[in-house]
Amino acid sequence: MFHLITGGSGSGKSAYAEQCILDFQGKNRIYIATMYPFDEESHRRIQRHREMRKEKCFSTKECYLGLKNLEVPFDSDILLECMSNLTANEMYQENGAGEDAVEEILKGICHLKASCRNLVVVTNEVFSDGITYDPDTMRYLSYLGEINREMGKMADRVTEVVYGIPVVWKPLSL
Repeated sequence: MFHLITGGSGSGKSAYAEQCILDFQGKNRIYIATMYPFDEESHRRIQRHREMRKEKCFSTKECYLGLKNLEVPFDSDILLECMSNLTANEMYQENGAGEDAVEEILKGICHLKASCRNLVVVTNEVFSDGITYDPDTMRYLSYLGEINREMGKMADRVTEVVYGIPVVWKPLSL
């Protein structure tokens, strides 16, 4: 199963995503972390997040680039967090995909989807502020939007978390 989870900053999407993985009741839980540790503050944030997940029996794999090359056991339940970081990494890191970031990331998602039991991906809703940004930021938003749309098509389930409330958009239940 592929479950895409989106929401705004502080919406509760991360906690919801972790609970989704726990609900699968698998024994092999993998958290794929995409935040590149640029400074001491990011190192502290990463450590704090690892501590928060410790009792949930996640093993953590850092993956800043090249998602399609990541090896995972087939029986694993994977939580990838988050797509906005991975997109920025692929676009701006020295060894990233640059202009080919969208294609590279989508290949990685297809690879993970085919390589594990369950995949949960967290992404951000950053498109509603109505602000026009500089061209480079607009390109980033365009890439992330395209990735999110394509993942939405591939996903078995798409959920938006709003104020801690999960709103299921796919499959629609009438």
